[in-house]
Amino acid sequence: MKRADTKQQGIVLPPEVRPGQSIELLQELHILTRDGKLNQDSRRKLKQVYHLYQFIEPLLKEIQQDHPGISLVDHGAGKSYLGFILYDLFFKGLDDGSRIYGIETREELVQKSTELAQRLSFPGMSFLNLSVAESTKSSQLPERIDIVTALHACNTATDDAIDFALKKHAKFMVLVPCCQAEVASVLRKNKGKDLGKSALTEIWRHPLHTREFGSQVTNVLRCLQLEAHGYQVNVTELVGWEHSMKNELIIASYKNLPRKRPTERLQEVLATLGLEEMGQRFYSEKLAEAETMSAAG
Repeated sequence: MKRADTKQQGIVLPPEVRPGQSIELLQELHILTRDGKLNQDSRRKLKQVYHLYQFIEPLLKEIQQDHPGISLVDHGAGKSYLGFILYDLFFKGLDDGSRIYGIETREELVQKSTELAQRLSFPGMSFLNLSVAESTKSSQLPERIDIVTALHACNTATDDAIDFALKKHAKFMVLVPCCQAEVASVLRKNKGKDLGKSALTEIWRHPLHTREFGSQVTNVLRCLQLEAHGYQVNVTELVGWEHSMKNELIIASYKNLPRKRPTERLQEVLATLGLEEMGQRFYSEKLAEAETMSAAG
């Protein structure tokens, strides 16, 4: 349904709806009611989407200037909320082979998203029933990907998305990390033997602090890992996501920056906090190269 069709039906759209947006899509995503209205909750939801889009749109335009045909992979897609909005606002008018891939483990959501894309005539959208880790080796995806997104991908799925992006040589990553208990569990496990070594262990001595500190350290390690692979990293806060504690936005842009200092800092942080065993998770480019050579040998 287009804006002109809504006028014929006597539906007056709220000013937040942008010209050319698919009304049917907004209704399917429960942003608009069937009579074209926005309630307080859906207005906040639309504000969130637009705020996130303003970060992603310049990245898409930069890729366009480099080559035609953008490839974007959205990990932990869920109902593919982000993918559909991106396609509607940016990809819909393109005729250059650009494609959005939604990766999701729940088969019923993959099926529903596939059906919705067909109904909306969004031919440049594909949905794959894969885990993030499985997608790295899947032949259903291109060898190289331009941009990788992961919003609230739970536990280690954000780390798997980073691993995917690194192996696919992604130019950009847009990440909104969710809970990750892996680092906190290692801090908790080693707490006893580390308490006598450094006063820093007081930071995570209490269980509540262990969880909170573990979450903070996880994102610090992720940023250092990206920098150790030549990416420029920016961390900011998503406006309008006040209802969620998970509102940290990490944007990584590949600039082929020097790797030596962030690699050293990554190793220092792991060693200082007794997290050496997490080196396989938060690996540097040097470690990745060594493992590749070992596997080849």
